[in-house]
Amino acid sequence: MPQPASNIAVCLMGPTATGKTDIALALAARLPIDLVSVDSAMVYRGMDIGTGKPSRAEQARHPHRLIDIRDPWEQYSAGEFAADAAAAIRDSQVRGRIPFLVGGTMLYFRSLIDGLSPLPAADPELRARLDARAVVEGWPALHRELAELDPVAAARISPTDRQRIQRALEVCLLAREPLSAIHARSSAAPSRQPATQPLTTWFKVGIRPAERANLAGRIARRLATMLERGFIDEVERLLALPDMHPERPALRAVGYRQLASHVLGRCSRAEAESAALAATRQLAKRQLTWLRREHCDAWLDMESGSLAGDLEALVRQRMAADAISGSSG
Repeated sequence: MPQPASNIAVCLMGPTATGKTDIALALAARLPIDLVSVDSAMVYRGMDIGTGKPSRAEQARHPHRLIDIRDPWEQYSAGEFAADAAAAIRDSQVRGRIPFLVGGTMLYFRSLIDGLSPLPAADPELRARLDARAVVEGWPALHRELAELDPVAAARISPTDRQRIQRALEVCLLAREPLSAIHARSSAAPSRQPATQPLTTWFKVGIRPAERANLAGRIARRLATMLERGFIDEVERLLALPDMHPERPALRAVGYRQLASHVLGRCSRAEAESAALAATRQLAKRQLTWLRREHCDAWLDMESGSLAGDLEALVRQRMAADAISGSSG
């Protein structure tokens, strides 16, 4: 059985619109890597334009694990991702290749590398009761209740974010303590078990803009291109599926949620596009904030004209260092 040249798993982490997918595709042509998507929207079938998903031709040349693995009305959790990604990493390593994880869903990276906080499992009966209350009272009312039980979590959640309000209330009621307190305790004294085997070592590379304005410009141009390619038509097709409605997980994704409001007649196209742009910029801001907290092994400047080459050099250096370390051991 082939043995891996190194036990590293490369993680290319960064905000939306920084060119991560293009870099990964370029490296796949140069290095013995297996690509693993770390994107909570690319897991869904039929969500191609608005996610910036690699084309079918690109995926045929350089297959990605964890793309198109769920229908858009299905749930997919960080825990499921961690288990699926760990399996992909093991498969890559036993074939003597290097797992290369690329994406911007930082919670997925954290769940894989650090493990998940010990939260209570979902309770279908409690969720049904919360849903029934929301029909009568509205989700903003339940958000106000959450603000009394867990003001820290409520401050981070929109009053209309049904799924996150429901989960935060569920945890508060089942665990009898705030969700934010559980997360804080887990971060301060980690007792979580990562999903991968301990022999895997992480080589985390962050990509970031030198100037925030440059990223904002890229985001605007990227959204304009997606709209030209038929982003709104894609949202219409999703909403027309038999099992779909606006609160399904897929349509909570940034861009999709805002354009769905237009398709459903709740706002004008111009209003939807403006909201999608603002939401994407907010997402990038959150991703950058999260990324700054990560202890990356190396950083890439988004504005560099040779990102793929820069990253290739970093990976080769790390592989060489691991080879020397392994031979001396």
